[in-house]
Amino acid sequence: MTPDNKTPYGTDPPQQSLNRSIGVLDTVAIAASSTAATTSIGIGLGATAMVVGLHLPAIMLLSFLPILGIAGAFVRLNKVEPNAGNGYVWVGRSLSPWLGFLTGWVNIVGTVVFLAYTTAVTGSALLQLIGKAGLHHALGLTLDPNSTAQTTVLGMLVLAAVTLTAVSGIHTAARFQTGLLIFEYAVLIGFCGYGLIAGSHPFSLDWFNPFAIPSLSGLAQGMLLSVFAYWGFDAAFTVTEEVRDPRQASRGGMITLFTMLGLFLLGSTAFQRVLSQDELAGHGAEALTYFGDRLASEPLATLPLIALMFSAVASLQSGVIPTVRGMFAMSRDRTLGPVWGRISPKYQTPAAGTLLLGACAAAVAFLAMIIPTLSDMILAAVNAIGVVVSLSYALTALAAAVRFRGLLREDFKQGVRAVILPTLSAAVLLGLGGYLCRTYYLSTDHFEASPDNGWFMLLCPGLMIGTGIVAAAWAKWVRKSPYFRTGHGTDADELFAPDSTEPTTV
Repeated sequence: MTPDNKTPYGTDPPQQSLNRSIGVLDTVAIAASSTAATTSIGIGLGATAMVVGLHLPAIMLLSFLPILGIAGAFVRLNKVEPNAGNGYVWVGRSLSPWLGFLTGWVNIVGTVVFLAYTTAVTGSALLQLIGKAGLHHALGLTLDPNSTAQTTVLGMLVLAAVTLTAVSGIHTAARFQTGLLIFEYAVLIGFCGYGLIAGSHPFSLDWFNPFAIPSLSGLAQGMLLSVFAYWGFDAAFTVTEEVRDPRQASRGGMITLFTMLGLFLLGSTAFQRVLSQDELAGHGAEALTYFGDRLASEPLATLPLIALMFSAVASLQSGVIPTVRGMFAMSRDRTLGPVWGRISPKYQTPAAGTLLLGACAAAVAFLAMIIPTLSDMILAAVNAIGVVVSLSYALTALAAAVRFRGLLREDFKQGVRAVILPTLSAAVLLGLGGYLCRTYYLSTDHFEASPDNGWFMLLCPGLMIGTGIVAAAWAKWVRKSPYFRTGHGTDADELFAPDSTEPTTV
């Protein structure tokens, strides 16, 4: 490496490799834990029902269509350039380094916010378990599972534990998550299956009719909330440098995505068979607990709550793992600091970055306590993440369309799959995000830190994107990263041969 490629501090950027130790089942476990189906069903369905009414199956099906187009773009891009940075790398090379950096950045800050609110969700589940066991009476405590302060403080202990587990290695973490997934899916499928049969509300085909959703703004917000629910399948592509064969990452991502569709349709239909719209919207973070209580008596009624806690714990860990891998790729390109690219000699993982990311999530969780109730904090976080994730997914899909545009001339059928469908998917997500942001802006004339305030709801994703622009400028002009000249790092060509499906070196 020449002196021109030195960092401003006179040291070469780290060019270390991750250990290839996992297979397709491990990638499924990581991606499935990232999507956190049990958490999305137990908590997200209530928030979504507030805007779409009793049309949860319809919105889950409708939002799956653009996500499927996005997933196709991920698979095709991963085939020609497997990289831990995925969208950050692909968008940077095909569209613009600035847009590529922004893609990576919004995924980072989105995950930090996700970890912050999931920390509180985990604490809420633990408080509900303590309440069911009656331990709070013995300790003389007053517990409120909907208190942001109480749930966050308790959840931070779990966040610290799973962060330390993530340091020890991705193989260990994947095995841990597999055990949690088996339990939570068994409980989720069992209770939702029983709810389909035993529910008192009559089944209606209107539940699957998206045209019956009350308003266009409700449709847009419901779509973005559902996009958030599917968010996480791409974690399989973030660990592509640690699978034995990069194609296994693509298989893992697609298996996860279709599994989520089945679970979301099952869960949304079962919830509507058992609960009314007011019950769905009114129980917030305790919706799954209420659902279990309606279907079974103790101790069986506690199983869904335990499954929710397991899902939250697994998603905390799986949120840390892929995000740190993406930051590892960015550090390798000198767009982020060298601390994110350091590999632990003992564990062969980015240990320092993992611990630092956990600390950042804890800090955001602490700041989020300005919103007193957990249900309001969740709604604000999920809406903000939905906007930035839609932007990230749309840019990645457009990168695929630009990169493979030649297929429209060479093989039109392949061109439709590689260019047309990703472009349409990107247009849908960008249109939804733009419409929702405009609705937020026009909905109020004052600012208040509340999910009912449009300016606050607009500020949250605005800050995520705005800080990304500032961080990109710092990387370009202070760190002088070569990424902003080429769209990839100095040594990217040493890591992957052009248009190859396999890395040239590990």
